Amino acid sequence: MRLFGYARVSTSQQSLSIQVKALKEAGVKASRIYTDKMSGSHVDRDGLHLLRIKVEEGDVILVKKLDRLGRDTADMIQLIKEFDDMGVAIRFLDDGISTEGTMGKMVVTILSAVAQAERQRILERTNEGRVEAKAKGVKFGRKRTIDRKQLQALHEKGMGATDIARKMSIGRSTVYKLLNEKFSD
Repeated sequence: MRLFGYARVSTSQQSLSIQVKALKEAGVKASRIYTDKMSGSHVDRDGLHLLRIKVEEGDVILVKKLDRLGRDTADMIQLIKEFDDMGVAIRFLDDGISTEGTMGKMVVTILSAVAQAERQRILERTNEGRVEAKAKGVKFGRKRTIDRKQLQALHEKGMGATDIARKMSIGRSTVYKLLNEKFSD
């Protein structure tokens, strides 16, 4: 029996270090830890693909938490079935569950359905909050940082787009875009 590890975070800005540390502490060699920095909403992930290639019958895959393997119930069930058909078990460290045995598979299936439902609730609440905030006049996105009055004044003095761009440290295409906005109003 060989131990393998899998860790995933949803974005490249997040860190895998806590998960990787837990996997190492559970006895997984660093060379057998596979990682992904992308959403778990689908199974087309490089680290997961490599893990599927490397594991063999009798191996055990350790994952820190259930939702790190995937978010979608159908995908999770398919992954668990795929590994089970290969004779590979999956253990979820924080959840204290394993796919070993009939009860383990049932518990994992139920928990993955709960994880997907929770994800849907989070998305619904986020969207409801966004709609409510927009109705109250909250603006989303990056704040404007270009002084449009200065740009207009320079243009009115006869300065060309290239010189305005240099003076304001912005792209010439941005100058043209802002001047076109001004004239199309």
